[in-house]
Amino acid sequence: MNLIPYGLYPFLVKPLLFLSQPETAHGLTIKAGKLFSHEPFLSLCGQTVAYRPTEVMGLKFNNPVGLAAGLDKNAEAIDYFGALGFGFIEVGTVTPKPQDGNPKPRMFRIPQACGIINRMGFNNKGVDFLVENIKRRTYKGILGVSIGKNETTPLEHAAEDYLTCMRKVYPFTDYIAVNVSCPNTPGLTSLQHEDALLALLKPLKDEQILLADKFGKYVPLVVKLSPDLSDEALESLCNVCINLKIDALSCTNTTVSREIIHDLPHASEWGGLSGEPLRARSTQVLAKVHKILDGKIPLIGIGGVDGAIAAREKFAAGASLVQIYSALVFKGPYVVKNIVDNI
Repeated sequence: MNLIPYGLYPFLVKPLLFLSQPETAHGLTIKAGKLFSHEPFLSLCGQTVAYRPTEVMGLKFNNPVGLAAGLDKNAEAIDYFGALGFGFIEVGTVTPKPQDGNPKPRMFRIPQACGIINRMGFNNKGVDFLVENIKRRTYKGILGVSIGKNETTPLEHAAEDYLTCMRKVYPFTDYIAVNVSCPNTPGLTSLQHEDALLALLKPLKDEQILLADKFGKYVPLVVKLSPDLSDEALESLCNVCINLKIDALSCTNTTVSREIIHDLPHASEWGGLSGEPLRARSTQVLAKVHKILDGKIPLIGIGGVDGAIAAREKFAAGASLVQIYSALVFKGPYVVKNIVDNI
């Protein structure tokens, strides 16, 4: 039973959090989530949502609404976020070695547009730390891990970093998301070019077969796309994923475009833009990818999902699942219940 008055979030919790710098507020949220991940707090902060079962990638989800990667990078608050009613949670993006990420400040709110710009740069405590946290979870829903490369790893050796992360998380996760589209790590998005993508994903698919045999379970691979690709690049990327039998695609990561937020505070900051300003662009890309794939690969819709209508738009455009992040910042935990109960 939920005893936390989530209806107070916009009037009490959010104003207090917004007194702090965005990254500070993020850190406070994770610390609180770690505390609330244990009893008796876990029972107090949970909320009951409708049962909306769906099966995607051979996995059974209690509902199709998930937490996007980037919020719980180190898998420190899985049980808390699970108690909010998410049908699945994606942690990371994680890299083989710990890294600090880009210099601060590196996260900026755009409250006039319910958007966020971040250039965190895969700051995380490393894959070994994340795995130990995953082992301790009690959350029974679907768990995904987003994997990436260390900034110091040359692009020509990127596959080695992804393989390292894949091997370490494989026994403990339900799916693995391959992040090649974050605009905040120099050169990373070039891995979406056809030849580079094939060179990266082919070893991962080969390793997937070996690991499935070793551990007696098949863990799907998901590729996360940029919203800034041309139509030609999208088609090439989709063809690579079809040929390699990638298990799902996520549409989309954050955008470097500032067209819709020009002249607003922080619009000139570099990094990936998420939230409401990404909604139309990400849905447009989702619909294009859905048409190219013609049902061959399921899709996860991300970008500006802040309520039931936005979620329905993603489903109408071809998504089987949706994820949220920025909506939690601007609307609070009750947004999860609102979406799940009304889709």
